Amino acid sequence: MTRDEREQFLADVHIGLLAVGSDDGAPIVVPIWYQYEPDGDLLFNTDRDSVKHVALAAAGRASVCVQREEFPYAYVTIDGPVAIDDASDVERTDIAIRYLGDELGRGYVASTDGTAMVAVRITPERWRTTDYAKDPNLLG
Repeated sequence: MTRDEREQFLADVHIGLLAVGSDDGAPIVVPIWYQYEPDGDLLFNTDRDSVKHVALAAAGRASVCVQREEFPYAYVTIDGPVAIDDASDVERTDIAIRYLGDELGRGYVASTDGTAMVAVRITPERWRTTDYAKDPNLLG
């Protein structure tokens, strides 16, 4: 993919797979909802008491992979350092609405009100991409 293609692909709505190292040697891999603006950081929220927050804080780095699940398949993976802050209600709501729509998104955020959340930002340093739509051997 070109730079613009990979940035747009990551900005589109996909479920991300977060991968982060853990103390026991096996990486933690979990699905996430996220937000991304081209040339920016990837942002997602998690519970302050979650295993992934503890692992992210300890590791200081993470990877996220997003994919197109129908043919022709494609994916973008980013790796980079993480920054962790308190999550704002605006960011939480924006991400929930992105995945669930306005009514369900706002309802989801309201249902988790009172949960201590953090905002995690990953700054992409390394990219890996594949778009099988560009492979003439597959598409004939």
